[in-house]
Amino acid sequence: MTSRKRPDWDAGAVRALRAHLGATQGELAEELGVRQQTVSEWETSVYRPRGASAKLLSMVAEQADFSYRAESSVQGERASAPPADAPSDESEDENEDDGDAAR
Repeated sequence: MTSRKRPDWDAGAVRALRAHLGATQGELAEELGVRQQTVSEWETSVYRPRGASAKLLSMVAEQADFSYRAESSVQGERASAPPADAPSDESEDENEDDGDAAR
């Protein structure tokens, strides 16, 4: 199996995918098996999607013919990685047991 580099899901990319899908945060959250608040936190750079959530985002993007490039503009904002000190959603996953894990 060839390893393919998946996009680095930052706030702009998550927002752009959701807009491409025409979905609300709640609808995207339901599709991914996470809370609406989690999608909001991704879109505001509080956390970044990782692991299974990032993989599911990539799968949804592929199915929707969404092409994400780090250099693409999203509503006048450059879609780029948040600062290196921005937390991933790892700490959230460790402290919550409300079924937020991707299925």
